[in-house]
Amino acid sequence: MFDSLSSRFSSTFSSLRSRGKISKNDIDATCAEIRQALLESDVALEVVESFVAEIAEKSTTALATMQSGTNQANAIFEIVNASLIEILGGSARRVRFAKNPPTVIMLAGLQGAGKTTLAGKLAKFYADQGNTPLLVASDLQRPNAVTQLQVVGQSIGVPVFAPEAGNGVGDPVKVAKAGVEFAKAKQYNMVIVDTAGRLGVDADLMKQAGDIRDAVHPDEILFVVDAMIGQDAVRTSQAFLDGVGFDGVVLTKLDGDARGGAALSIASLTKRPIMFASSGEKLSDFDIFYPERMASRILGMGDVATLAEQAKKAFDGDTSEKLEAKFARGEDFTLEDFLDQLSAMSKMGSMSKLLGMLPGSAGMKKQIDNFDEGEIVRTKAIVESMTPIERRDPKVLNGSRRSRIAKGSGRAVSEVNNLVERFSAAQKMMKQVRNGAMPAGMAGMGLPPMPAVKASIAPKKKSKSGNPAKRAIEEAQ
Repeated sequence: MFDSLSSRFSSTFSSLRSRGKISKNDIDATCAEIRQALLESDVALEVVESFVAEIAEKSTTALATMQSGTNQANAIFEIVNASLIEILGGSARRVRFAKNPPTVIMLAGLQGAGKTTLAGKLAKFYADQGNTPLLVASDLQRPNAVTQLQVVGQSIGVPVFAPEAGNGVGDPVKVAKAGVEFAKAKQYNMVIVDTAGRLGVDADLMKQAGDIRDAVHPDEILFVVDAMIGQDAVRTSQAFLDGVGFDGVVLTKLDGDARGGAALSIASLTKRPIMFASSGEKLSDFDIFYPERMASRILGMGDVATLAEQAKKAFDGDTSEKLEAKFARGEDFTLEDFLDQLSAMSKMGSMSKLLGMLPGSAGMKKQIDNFDEGEIVRTKAIVESMTPIERRDPKVLNGSRRSRIAKGSGRAVSEVNNLVERFSAAQKMMKQVRNGAMPAGMAGMGLPPMPAVKASIAPKKKSKSGNPAKRAIEEAQ
């Protein structure tokens, strides 16, 4: 969503860094470029003007007090980063749990914002942490809303309280209140109330939301907003804030291709934090919103913290420890190890999304967009078609074996050959790293030299005999 904005910021600061000593005119030009980039991204004018004025003031003050030799461009970059974090909410805010369970969370927002799916994502997020959420179907207006919530709940193993079929029948206020009472009786420690929305803000929507709020006394009211609706997101959030009130914002569809100005406007104008973000269709595509991480992505520095968290969830701890121990003992990285890594990577989700979290990804947008997501599936199919012996020792892969593997995986022999060649190169590079050498292709990347591992001096190799039987005896000796 922020690809265009990130590219503009990266270009702006690249130009600023190339100027060496920075003048007041350079700051003015940078601020003008930032202003234009934010406006093109649909950020509210009020937020843009305040943001740019703050950057200009702080940068001018910093420029006057900087000592000679200070990297001025980086200092201004840090000012922009801090200001960006501030308008995104400052710091992440978690749900406040009730002292006496259950903790009641009410969802509010317009129809189409994704509240029902979001309810399932939120329930899964907290169920995975050991909580016992209950979903309450209080959207009795939208056709099949109750059925949709039941299907979502069943898919994640979370119970759904749905005494009414919906489709315009039933009292949503009574359902919400009864759901909280049911949760207390059955000792669920969390209740997530899904409510109805409208295509636009109207009196009926506000009255129903207000009545549910008064009936269940929620610990948190979360305003669910589609991040792709641009300036309307700000207007709608302000209307809900005035009419019902809410404690935090949840952004959905952050994986879309809209300009994303809503995310940069809502927290600043409503003074309510963005608490969660949904970035995909899967129920696992959901997490706490971290302003500092989002600012890092917008400024082209990637989001390594989130990437590391996802990797930690996907990679089995025992498997990782075994691989580390194996590497330390000097044993080769095998295709069996490679298969384990591929399986873990598959759990992490879209590779394009993961690559987008790397620093400098804004400059590789075209390559990332063209990444073939099926490559991992095809690679796994080839490795899984090998026998355990072939995975442990690819040197045994002669022509007939490769032909059999190609048929078993439904791929061409050339693809099998290509995989084996690439794996051999990677295996060789890992050996070089283990021995403290800089692998070919890594020179010039600014990496510090690795300490070499001490080893005994190997004796000079003798030439091998051309007689196979004699050579076997020599090798055994």
